[in-house]
Amino acid sequence: MTSVTLNPLVLVAELTHRCPLHCVYCSNPLELAKREVELSTASWAHVFEEAAAAGVLQADLTGGEPLIRSDIVELVKAGRRSGLYISLITSGIPLTETKLAAIVESGLDHFQLSFQGASEQIGREISDTISHSQKLQVLRWLKGLKGHHVGVTLNFVIHRRNIQELDRMIEIVREHQPGCAEFASVQYYGWALANRDALLPTRTQLDYCVETLKSAERELRGTTRIAFVVPDYYAKYPKACVGGWGRKLILVSPDGTALPCHAAKVIPGLCFDNVKDKTLKEIWEESTAFRQFRGEDWMQEPCKSCERRQQDFGGCRCQAFILSGVAASTDPVCSLAPTRHNVDVALAAINRTTNDHSEAKPAYRYRHNPA
Repeated sequence: MTSVTLNPLVLVAELTHRCPLHCVYCSNPLELAKREVELSTASWAHVFEEAAAAGVLQADLTGGEPLIRSDIVELVKAGRRSGLYISLITSGIPLTETKLAAIVESGLDHFQLSFQGASEQIGREISDTISHSQKLQVLRWLKGLKGHHVGVTLNFVIHRRNIQELDRMIEIVREHQPGCAEFASVQYYGWALANRDALLPTRTQLDYCVETLKSAERELRGTTRIAFVVPDYYAKYPKACVGGWGRKLILVSPDGTALPCHAAKVIPGLCFDNVKDKTLKEIWEESTAFRQFRGEDWMQEPCKSCERRQQDFGGCRCQAFILSGVAASTDPVCSLAPTRHNVDVALAAINRTTNDHSEAKPAYRYRHNPA
């Protein structure tokens, strides 16, 4: 296995798996951590200190829904005391104007607000919760903050059921002028994989999405940066998932388990260390799980001799396992992968279906909450 040569740059702090929403594409694992095993305020503060000492620059406070934590203000303060750039990734629920002001006053650097669509109807279909009007209210509160320079990103998760609302999403961006608007296609792990047949867009939808966002990017250049992540299944080559396994990011789950990415537990045979037992630096440098797919030594052909191997690092290990059954194989979304046909079969089935977004609501498998 290749030895570590880089420091982690980003800590993803999954503060809780609890959430008022039940999104059908939730990135949390199917097996959710219960409240009783969540790290305490003091434990998270210690994690932030260790992260900064290990070279981490930014901490993303996420969940579940991080606002569920009653100590969210204290956690933001703890992260800032450690010298980390603190980003809060939230659905905006539950939140009040007073609570938002307190979070910002505590030193928050960046606020990312997620949207399920551009209407209450789609928002409710996807999250099984009434939440869209609250998100718009949060945007008004953010605009009303005085004397604070908090970066704002709007995150729209794009899929087959909400692409028809793309123009309305862009209108929300146009009205509120955040620093960045992300239009991120669903990635098919966990809950999203269970609902893939309802969420994977058709080629016609994708083409419309690309052209519409290119136009929006030209229009809003200099005001809002538009970022679009194409669905992996339609890509010619895979992305360097989380910047490469064990190269830039370390995720700590609610119970303290440290992971190279949010979906890593789907790969059998990997043993993950816990911050209760080892320091973040020890885990980063010595953990067999983090070293398993770091670098190039693990690669098989065609990755092993591919000129792109230091750009995409073979793609996503979790996706490789899900689609091919072998974590060390080339990510099947790659056009060069021997198992690319697994993706093509899925795309062919989706593109035989109608593009009519008024079709009956699918029988989703909704994300549930832990006990």
